[in-house]
Amino acid sequence: MERKIKLIWDFRGPAASKTAQHHEIHLKEYITSEKLTLDITGYQDLNDLHSLAYLVVTDSEMKKVRDALKPHRGQLYEG
Repeated sequence: MERKIKLIWDFRGPAASKTAQHHEIHLKEYITSEKLTLDITGYQDLNDLHSLAYLVVTDSEMKKVRDALKPHRGQLYEG
């Protein structure tokens, strides 16, 4: 089984939550247009001024997606 990588985009400030939610919409569109293997996305509010959006990709797709979308960070996905 191939490893799964969670690519993360951080958003800060009073509009962070809305921005993360909107970014997730674009991540879902990207999954469809690029026919990615996985369709796991989401957003999370860490506090009032810090939210994130994420996309989970397979190890083999990670470099292509990373270079195209330029996430702020990544981590192994456990889920």
